[in-house]
Amino acid sequence: MNHTNKIWAVAGFLALGVLTAQAATNDEIAKRLEPVGQVCVQGKECPGMEVTASVGGGAAKTPDEVIAKHCNACHGTGLLGAPKIGDSAAWKDRADHQGGLDGILAKAITGINAMPPKGTCGDCSDDELKGAIKKMSGL
Repeated sequence: MNHTNKIWAVAGFLALGVLTAQAATNDEIAKRLEPVGQVCVQGKECPGMEVTASVGGGAAKTPDEVIAKHCNACHGTGLLGAPKIGDSAAWKDRADHQGGLDGILAKAITGINAMPPKGTCGDCSDDELKGAIKKMSGL
């Protein structure tokens, strides 16, 4: 093989390598750009989803579970003016100004001051929230 043929052979080999590398790179890029999830509408078929979620299908959360997971961070310390767990006077004052236990529940559902709606427990039922409020407040 003369030098010219060797150069063409090496050039051809390099070109093939570049094309292969580019194809692999495009595949990797396409993989990275795939959606991380999909939205499924209840009552509609959702192809490709192995797991389905059901609304209200889980076991009810106890007041202690709700408090420990969602309420204690603020109501355990009184953070940003949140009434503390067990401070009956502070909770009674809130109840008097907000329409009793049902008024406090309504504020808990929609959020109040720095507290987000449902106090970060988006999957809690109204009854579960009410149970947690009763337990924290003594009302």
